[in-house]
Amino acid sequence: MNHKAIYALYSNVVTVDDTAGALDKDNNKVKIDQALVDAWVDPEAYIGKRLTEYPTLQECVHAMLDGNLEELQAKRQAVKAKYPK
Repeated sequence: MNHKAIYALYSNVVTVDDTAGALDKDNNKVKIDQALVDAWVDPEAYIGKRLTEYPTLQECVHAMLDGNLEELQAKRQAVKAKYPK
């Protein structure tokens, strides 16, 4: 069950449980359209993907000390292009 999608799509849902389902503030079950939940795309998914591919802190320090900032910026831009907002 995609909890993040359910919270994003259904503002009245306050609790999501894999067994009980989605519940409102009064513990009433909220009917979920699973196709809608499955089709939902996380607008912040790019953040985690970028973080895993950005140059490491160590690479950044070496680039600054060695004067390779253009190369470092090119690597960062390539990651941003691969995972746009």
